[in-house]
Amino acid sequence: MKNVLPIAATMLACVASPATATAQKAETGKPPTKEEIEKRRQDLIDRIEKLGWKREGAGRLGSKADVGVPKGWRFTGPSGTQTLLKMYDNVPSRSELGMLTTEGLGPWVIFEFDDVGFVKDDEKDSLNASELLKTLREGQDAANEERRKMGIPELELVGWAVPPRYNEQTHNLEWATRVRRKGGTGESINYNTRLLGRKGVMEVGLVCEPDELDKLLPEYQAIMSGFKYLKNESYAEYRQGDKVAQYGLAALVAGGAAVAASKMGIFAKLGVLLAKLGKGAIAIVVAIAAAGKKLVARLFGKRPEA
Repeated sequence: MKNVLPIAATMLACVASPATATAQKAETGKPPTKEEIEKRRQDLIDRIEKLGWKREGAGRLGSKADVGVPKGWRFTGPSGTQTLLKMYDNVPSRSELGMLTTEGLGPWVIFEFDDVGFVKDDEKDSLNASELLKTLREGQDAANEERRKMGIPELELVGWAVPPRYNEQTHNLEWATRVRRKGGTGESINYNTRLLGRKGVMEVGLVCEPDELDKLLPEYQAIMSGFKYLKNESYAEYRQGDKVAQYGLAALVAGGAAVAASKMGIFAKLGVLLAKLGKGAIAIVVAIAAAGKKLVARLFGKRPEA
């Protein structure tokens, strides 16, 4: 969803905000009345409440980690998360482990885990924001062709809200993109964090309106500080012989597993990938294919097994 999360080259598939959902209805040609908008809003809140929420303590993210539930926020697990994404006309990736959101129709913080193995951080000093943005835009152009075929609105990557940056102490990679529907004016912010672990990466996405970002960032960072991998799952617990990912930090921004698939030449197994990830995988794979060998050459060096 995803998402959750940059466009075309990530596992997030255009999470719609409440404002965007209302705009979609308005585009049918008959603007809704204030009464219709309020009724729709309340109906949605009532449906969301039925998903089941935890409002204190910690939320368990599969067998990988816990995340604290801050005051004023609430947590739901995989089933509730995927149901909520569907309610907003999104295609869940099926790897969602949970979601934090505020009461009502607030912002979303979505957690997914990608078991790609231990991601080396040797690219921490060489992340090129301009080159990565160019790659994401190239991928989005290709992905939009498939979005048209699937009847999904095209997206436009406006630019960085926060360029990619890596925290060597916490092993967190983060960046934020400004996204809008093609031809539209309203923007959403997809703020992404990748929490490196021993056996893979916890993918975290904050989806909010641009004018919410400054206010939400302190709360979001507090949520990240309340995240903790379970025993034997943290980055520091890596042991010789553990599985090592076939890509590094740059590829996490530009596409992760889908980029690795391109490098390893496994598009013949595309049917298996789509069966696992569903409809949302199409845009990812098409985006990577469009970038081709040039993209792979930019993102990958040889990554030896540890």
